[in-house]
Amino acid sequence: MSGRDTGGVVQILPVEGLPEIARDDDLALLIAERAELADGDVVCVAHKVVSKAEGRVVRLDEIEPSPEAHELAGLEGDPRRLEVVLREAKRILRSRPPLVIAETRHGFVCASAGVDASNAAEPETVVLLPEDPDASAARLREALQSRTGRRLGVIVTDTFGRSWRRGIANVAIGSAGIEVLRDLRGQHDPVGYELHSTVIALADEIAAAAELVMGKTERVPVAIVRGLDAAGEGSARELVMPAELDLFR
Repeated sequence: MSGRDTGGVVQILPVEGLPEIARDDDLALLIAERAELADGDVVCVAHKVVSKAEGRVVRLDEIEPSPEAHELAGLEGDPRRLEVVLREAKRILRSRPPLVIAETRHGFVCASAGVDASNAAEPETVVLLPEDPDASAARLREALQSRTGRRLGVIVTDTFGRSWRRGIANVAIGSAGIEVLRDLRGQHDPVGYELHSTVIALADEIAAAAELVMGKTERVPVAIVRGLDAAGEGSARELVMPAELDLFR
C-alpha cells in the first residue's frame, strides 16, 4: 500500500463525541459534524451504530423461545437470546451451550450469528447485524460525500473470532469505495519469486487498524484511516469464502 498526502504516514483518527445512536438518526450528519474529512479517507464505522440507526434492535421481553433455543442455551444462557440467534442464522455450525457458531444469511461465520448485547442502548436488548452491510456502507458513503464534498471510502466493521487464534479482531462486513481484496498473484517478490496465491484482505486490514482507536469499552464507534491508496469498487461479500473453496466446513 502506498501512502497519499501524508508522506507515507498512515493515520488512524478517532471520531469522538458521538451520542447514543437511535433509530433513524442521521449518521452522516453526526460524523461530518465531528470530523474534518479529506479526500481518500476511509471512514470505519462499527456495525452497532449502523444497526441502531437502521432499527436492528430486538427487545428480549418480546421473544418467546423455542425448545431448540432452550436446548442451545443450556443452564447458563438466555434462551430468548438464543431464539434471536436462531432467527438470524442460516445454519448452526457448532454449539457448546450457551456458545453458538453460526452462518448468517450474509455468509458470515461468527459467534451467535452476530447477535450481541454489548453496547446495546439499554438492558434486555440485543443488536443484530445490518440486513445488508454493503448497502449500508454505500448509503453512508453517498451521504458523507454529499455533505463534505470529499471522495471517501466507508467500511462497516464487526469483531470476529478467528480459527486457531485467540482473541477477536475487527473485520469488514460492509464496504463501499474500497479495494476489498488486493490480488498480488502474478507479481514478483524482490528476489524474483512469482506469487501464486497471495490475495490480501485489504478491507479487513483497514478495519483491524481502525479498532486500535475504537474498541468495545471506549465508546468510539467511528474512526478515520488516512494516508492509504485504497480506493476501489469491491464489496465485503468478496471476503466470504466460497463454499467450494472452504476446506474447514
